[in-house]
Amino acid sequence: MGEAVGSVAERLGHGPGERLLIVNCDDIGSSHAANLASLEAMTAGIATSATLMVPCPWAVEAVEMFAGLDVGVHLTLTAEYPGYRWRALTGAASLHDAQGYMPATAAAVFARAHPDDVRRECRAQIDQALDWGVDVTHLDSHMGTVQLDPRFFEIYVELACEYRLPLRMVGARHEPGLGFLSRRPAAQLGLVFPDAFVSRWGEPTADLLRKVLPRLGPGVAEVNLHPVLDGPELRGYDHREAQIRVDDHACALDPGIAALIAAEGFKPISFRPLRDLQRGEG
Repeated sequence: MGEAVGSVAERLGHGPGERLLIVNCDDIGSSHAANLASLEAMTAGIATSATLMVPCPWAVEAVEMFAGLDVGVHLTLTAEYPGYRWRALTGAASLHDAQGYMPATAAAVFARAHPDDVRRECRAQIDQALDWGVDVTHLDSHMGTVQLDPRFFEIYVELACEYRLPLRMVGARHEPGLGFLSRRPAAQLGLVFPDAFVSRWGEPTADLLRKVLPRLGPGVAEVNLHPVLDGPELRGYDHREAQIRVDDHACALDPGIAALIAAEGFKPISFRPLRDLQRGEG
């Protein structure tokens, strides 16, 4: 593998000035309400893709519900809700907190997790999704745990190469904040990823898209959503940020946001064409 010549959009067969947009629903499998909202976002809204949290209790339901849709693996090393937890598939001690569950914060992962355990766990999550019959389209990272630490980023890239999958990447503008190079080393290995990543936790996604989409240049951009249906299930496990997820569900179904995407001339795509490009297929 080696770094390819030309932009991702051009290598996908689009013109140099065209803009392509992936809208990914993170966190399917995390709850029944997340599955329902994300499925609606993909079948009746602006979403084009989703990623599965394999260790979570509702993952098998998500696999069945999203059959035939484009689904990647949301590599998961945290369980952030105080009363609703899950464990690593591999059972490694360094991946669990004192209660025996994945830790609540990315900082705890960075402080405790052993890279060898992270590698085994992430590989197990991908393998489990494949064993369930998921035609995995890409990799990304729950709470950024395998993107934001250079030790785990190496594993992220290694697995993307091993399974021949494209991956979520921070945009070039935000890469300096990581403190290490990510985009160029991944490209040199032949990995494919969007040019821009649009996400700002805590700001309503609809407001963010109205500001950012008109300013995006040519190429492939990814936006992520966290849609969840409002109700007792969501309010029972997310005591602090439930409204963000409710608002993301509304954003995915908002005709005004769909009209904005169309008016700006974005072509909706999923990660599947990127995967096919990386594999030399299509």
